[in-house]
Amino acid sequence: MVLTVVIAALAFATPREIAISRLLPAAPALAAAMWSVLPTILLGAFCLLVMIGLSFVYTDLGTPYTAAAIVAVTLAAAYASHVRLQREETLFHVRLVADAAQAVLLRPLPPRIADVEIESLYLAAQEQARIGGDFYEAADTPYGVRLLIGDVRGKGLPAVGAAAAVISSFREAAFDEPDLRVVARRLETSMTRHSTAYAAQDRPEHFATALVAEIPHGGGHVRLLNCGHPPPVLVHEGRTRVLEPSTPSPPLELAPLIGGDYCVDTVAFVPGDQLLLYTDGVTETRDRAGEFFPLADWAGRQGQAPPRELLDRLHRDLVRYSGGTLEDDIAALAVRSTGSRAREHPARVGGPPGASGV
Repeated sequence: MVLTVVIAALAFATPREIAISRLLPAAPALAAAMWSVLPTILLGAFCLLVMIGLSFVYTDLGTPYTAAAIVAVTLAAAYASHVRLQREETLFHVRLVADAAQAVLLRPLPPRIADVEIESLYLAAQEQARIGGDFYEAADTPYGVRLLIGDVRGKGLPAVGAAAAVISSFREAAFDEPDLRVVARRLETSMTRHSTAYAAQDRPEHFATALVAEIPHGGGHVRLLNCGHPPPVLVHEGRTRVLEPSTPSPPLELAPLIGGDYCVDTVAFVPGDQLLLYTDGVTETRDRAGEFFPLADWAGRQGQAPPRELLDRLHRDLVRYSGGTLEDDIAALAVRSTGSRAREHPARVGGPPGASGV
């Protein structure tokens, strides 16, 4: 509308030799990008009326040719607007399906389970994406609060399907198995079955990294089983530590190829401590100079920020660090112990048979 008024005003105010009126067809052409069909046609009709009005002031403007151009452009713009609206409606329904799929795959986590506060973060690398190969889950089981975070190699529907298979397996195994190593084997089995059922050319390279954590009821420590996943960051009594596994465990579906058994590490996790679990999209975020995001240093500067605030800061700082463009999907869990200090355990505690203390 502003463009139409400006062109009309200039057409009446300038000499006919400049022929500003020939720009009138541009208005309905631009309107098709934002307006529906009827407003676009009405704007074209208004432009046509303006051109007819100009013909009474300047009799030799070539009004029939410009009027014909306005009519032709308006009809084309109306059709373009119709097509755009149809595609927007299709995209809207696709987004609804994607949102429903994400609600099943990455369902909202409760903000608190027993004596543990939990908050989650998921960022898609593509602006319009809703789901990907990064995944997480939390469950209140007879053995404590169990957490899962992981990343399936690859993108698109195959990665989403593999992530769904692993999460579904975890939701069952977390309640059934007292030993985290058995839980990991069941995740491995589900991953293998999914890959076998949906075989692809790159199946030998199809795998997932995962981290399984268990915080027993009563707190005091956390057990970690790391299957080739980026190590979590622990803030313990004000000090920041990166919890590298004492013995690396193989990623899911790579155990038959590279061998190795699953190892459980146990670390102190007392009230007030906070654990940050994340996928490699966090640490592999680069700035313009190509430097990776310094997660450990960043976590050490956050103090005792609550889990939700911590993840909000992480989101903001990752976007700022990358210059507004994320190259990979990002998932993160912030977990804080809120139990009574009367329940604290020693800093080095024993886990299940075969577990190691860190």
